Amino acid sequence: MLAKWGIPAAALAACALVGLAHPAVAEQPTVPVVPSPPSTVPTLKWPGQPLPSNDFDDLNPTKPSGPADEDTPPTGPRPLLPESVNIALKVERDGSLSVTEQVFVQARKTMTRRAPLRIQAGDDRDRVFTIRDVRVTGNGRTEVTGDQFVMALGEGATTVSYKVDGAVTDVAGHQEVRWQVASGWDTKVRLLRASFIAPARPEAVVCLAGAFGTDSPCGSALADSSQVLRVVQEGLPAGQRVDLTVNLPAGTVGANARFDDVGTAGAFALTAASGVGLGALVLLLIGGFLLLWLARGRDARALAGDVAPVELLMTGDGGRVAFASPDGVLPGQVGTVVDERVDVADVTATVVDLAVRNYLSVRETGPNTWALMRRNPPDASLTDYERAVYRQVLGDAPEVSLAALRVDIGAVREAMYTDVVKREWFARRPDHDRSLWSLVGVLLAVVGIAATVVLALTAGHALLGLVLVVGGLGLAFGARMMPARTRRGSVLVQQIRGLLNYLRTTEAGTIPAADREMVLSRSLPYAVVLGEVEGWVRRFADLDAAADGTPGIYWYETDTPAEFPARFAAFLLALDAALGR
Repeated sequence: MLAKWGIPAAALAACALVGLAHPAVAEQPTVPVVPSPPSTVPTLKWPGQPLPSNDFDDLNPTKPSGPADEDTPPTGPRPLLPESVNIALKVERDGSLSVTEQVFVQARKTMTRRAPLRIQAGDDRDRVFTIRDVRVTGNGRTEVTGDQFVMALGEGATTVSYKVDGAVTDVAGHQEVRWQVASGWDTKVRLLRASFIAPARPEAVVCLAGAFGTDSPCGSALADSSQVLRVVQEGLPAGQRVDLTVNLPAGTVGANARFDDVGTAGAFALTAASGVGLGALVLLLIGGFLLLWLARGRDARALAGDVAPVELLMTGDGGRVAFASPDGVLPGQVGTVVDERVDVADVTATVVDLAVRNYLSVRETGPNTWALMRRNPPDASLTDYERAVYRQVLGDAPEVSLAALRVDIGAVREAMYTDVVKREWFARRPDHDRSLWSLVGVLLAVVGIAATVVLALTAGHALLGLVLVVGGLGLAFGARMMPARTRRGSVLVQQIRGLLNYLRTTEAGTIPAADREMVLSRSLPYAVVLGEVEGWVRRFADLDAAADGTPGIYWYETDTPAEFPARFAAFLLALDAALGR
């Protein structure tokens, strides 16, 4: 039962009188003089004695029998406050530490403690404790999960008893008993009272309270006349600990402390935390590579599957034949959708297409010189990127020679990327899509390397850092392999393959003579971007340019129409060079 400090003092005085009355009794060793706690500090029942029959008689406050007198100190046991803990610790002969915790939880609330069973001991080692023989009386449950001893308690009074192995170690001529009598509570502990008893009297005591790693002393850690060490700590914040270390004479009990190395090798040991990290990494990698496989498989089928027939030549009223591109795709868009980047060939094809559509024309000004001539201003029929090409090529001038042509390819590239995203052939800009996620992956790998080094030298669990490294590298690799096209973009790629097949197989003889020049011209920009100019023009070598009623190719001004195939190939080389400057 809880009693006041005055009772043990009276007992000690009585023993002294008995000793004087019986001088023949052998002289007892002297007890170290320690300061006495104030009379208001409550004591605990002797550890190891059985609890009262109703488990918590000492938790019931004593009702005063009469009116309180301000000059008279209170009598009777001090009641146990809600959110308070009483702890009794006893060191057994075999070195195990018997612990009994009495916890009083406020009504309609809970308290949970996650006591660490692995704490840093310095010198690249962790001190490891084990819990056994757990008994719970009251409203609560316990479990050991990984490196934690968890007590989950409901409202009311609960007693938890258990044994701790690993608390005693031999150190330089004495034994050291260490246990965190309070740690990992999820709520503030209003009052903690603990008693400690061992087969021999303590030689030294260190009691720390506060956050992990701090060296603030406990509120009180004093030995009474019966050699019982008593600890009192008020207002312990949630998550903080009371760490008790007691030195005993050498050989008092059996030493059973266990230490794990956590140096460079131990830091990479598989722990519960690193195991969870590795498991998450495996799931993410499996999911990522499955997504990559599905996306690349869709693109692979679009690029390598059977080509479905694509009808590109349409017969209109009067039997006239005209060319129509699949899904309305323009020549500059074809190159971007196929190789996922904007390059000079895409801009060259766009310039030729603008000439074919009568916005400008090509004029030979010499044997190997050409100029681009303005025919019609840009209108609403042009896309934003086509207007950007038109402005970059001609500006406000009526004509410009290829020798003087200067184009900001970056402005054109921005407009083209925006256009293909707007048409939903790409979910995001293909140039940013890969580079952004690749950069994120590289940064994640760098952070993982730094985390691996820090964890290996400090808290351990360095495998978590390696998880970040592998995950970052996987993200960087996967981003570069992941196609940026949408499903609609992949369908368009299949149609473009049909367009390519059309350019390779269509013969001029299958087209009415009056429509051949128009079919040749409207298909030519697509042949430019797909690299089929030579074969496409060769099949129209016998073209009668006057069959449509006008002499020569309507958009290409030359004095030698018969040499158009060779002259046009030379023009493309010159235009590529001018755009690439």
